[in-house]
Amino acid sequence: MLKLKVEKMSCGHCASSVTKAIKAVDPAAEVSVDLGSGLVIVDTSAGDDVVGSAVTTAGYPNAPAA
Repeated sequence: MLKLKVEKMSCGHCASSVTKAIKAVDPAAEVSVDLGSGLVIVDTSAGDDVVGSAVTTAGYPNAPAA
């Protein structure tokens, strides 16, 4: 399970864009978004770097969350 702290994610459209970017690299991924904390939790078989890069490419800087 991957936890990302995603910057600039502030609305439902942002959450949808991040989810869509993750699903593009792993259609079977389970994605949970918490807008209040900016946290995205992903259950995926794709590599952490692949998922992080997809989110960054979608326009949302991110980093692994503790």
